[in-house]
Amino acid sequence: MPQPGDLVKVTTKKGMEQGVLMPSPQKDVVLIKLDTGYNLGFKKEEVKSLIALEKQKKTKTVMLKVPPPNKNLPTISILHTGGTIASKVDYRTGSAVSDFRPEELVALFPELQTIANIKSELVAQMWSDDLRFPHFALIAKKIEEHVKKGSRGIIIGMGTDNLAVAAAALSFIVEKTPVPIVFVGAQRSSDRGSSDAGMNLICAAEFVSKTDFGSVGICMHEKESDDYCVILPGTKTQKLHSSRRDAFKAVNAGPLARIGYKDRKIVFLDGKYPQVAKELLLKPKMEEKVGLLKIHINMFPEQFSFFRGYKGLIIEGTGLGHTPGQVPNPECEIHRKIYPALKKLIASGCVVVMTTPCLFGGVNMNVYDKGRDLLGLGVISGKDMLANTALVKVSWLLANYKLDDVKKMVSENLRGEINERLEYEEEFI
Repeated sequence: MPQPGDLVKVTTKKGMEQGVLMPSPQKDVVLIKLDTGYNLGFKKEEVKSLIALEKQKKTKTVMLKVPPPNKNLPTISILHTGGTIASKVDYRTGSAVSDFRPEELVALFPELQTIANIKSELVAQMWSDDLRFPHFALIAKKIEEHVKKGSRGIIIGMGTDNLAVAAAALSFIVEKTPVPIVFVGAQRSSDRGSSDAGMNLICAAEFVSKTDFGSVGICMHEKESDDYCVILPGTKTQKLHSSRRDAFKAVNAGPLARIGYKDRKIVFLDGKYPQVAKELLLKPKMEEKVGLLKIHINMFPEQFSFFRGYKGLIIEGTGLGHTPGQVPNPECEIHRKIYPALKKLIASGCVVVMTTPCLFGGVNMNVYDKGRDLLGLGVISGKDMLANTALVKVSWLLANYKLDDVKKMVSENLRGEINERLEYEEEFI
C-alpha cells in the first residue's frame, strides 16, 4: 500500500497522473503533489488504481562545505528566524514546515556565493506569529555581533506574516548603522517551483553587498513576475495579500530602490534615502505592556478598561480616528461609559495613540466633534502611522524615554513612519 511521500501513479476514468502521495485532510480524497509544486485531488470512488512507483527516499543530512572566502567579494550575514523562506514540504502532514538549516539555504541558492562570502546563523526557528518584543532585542544583538565581525550587510530571513512589523521595530531599535539591514521572506516555500525565496534572497544579497543604504528595509517581489524586487521602507510597509508574491507594498510612501533579478542592476528611487553611519548604535529595550485595540461596532467599555495596567495602547479607530462614545439614540446608551473608561485609562499613565484602519491617508481628529472629544481626553494622534508601526514605536519609546518625552515623540517623525504632509494621488493603490 503506497505511503505518504511515495511517488505514485493514479489512474482514473479520465486518465493518469503521477506525483508524490500526500496525506489528505479528507478521507474520501487521494491527494498528490505534482512536479510543478501544486497539489491535485481525486475522489477515491473515481480512482481505478493507485500504484507506488518509488518509495520515499530517506535522505541523509549533508552539511554544506563552504568554499574558502573569496578575497574579491564582501562578506554578508544571513540571520535566520524561520518562516516560509526556510520551509519545505513535510510528507508526514502534507504541510509546509520550517525545517531548513541556514546552510541549506546557501546550498539551495548557489548564486549567493557569486555575490558575497556568506556567513549564516540560526537565531530562532519559529513562525513570525510567535514573535514577541524580546525577539527584537535578540535580533539586534546578533546584528551587533556580525557587524563587529566585519559583515558588509545583514539579511534577516523571517516569516512574512509579521515581517513588516519586525522591520518597523528594528527601524527604531537601530538608530545608526554602518551597513545595510534588510528583511527578506517568501510567500511560497523554497522547494516549490513557484517559490519566490531564491529571487528575494539573491536580490537582497546584491543590495546589502553593494549599496550605502544606512537603515532597515524589506526586500520582496515588486510584481508577480520574476523581474524585479524592491526595497521597501521598514516603517511604512504592509502585507496586503495572503499568498501573492507581490503582497508587500509601501503605504503612504514609495519603494526606496529596485533590483533587477536578471541584470542585477540596483536603482535608487528616492535620492533622500538614509546612508550608512560610521558606527552601529542600538537601543534594543522594548516595553512589554503595550496593546492594540481595533474599534468595531457593538463595543463595550470593558474592552477599554481591560488595558488598565498597560503602559501604552494603540487604538485602530474608525475613519479619521474615532471611537464610540456619544449617545445619539437609546440603543447607544452603553456608549456613555466608554469615554469615562478611556479617561481613567489615560489618567493611570497609559499612553493612548489613535491610528486609522484605512491603509492610505491618516488620522485627523480635528474634523469631527468625536475626534475633538478624544483629543480632550488625552488621546494622541498617530497621524498616518500604520497601527503596527505605532505599536512597536510606543513600546520602544516607553522603554527608552521619560513619559513626558514619549507623549511628545509619538507624533514626531523619527524613522520615516510619519508624513507631515500627504500629497494627493489620483491613483493611491
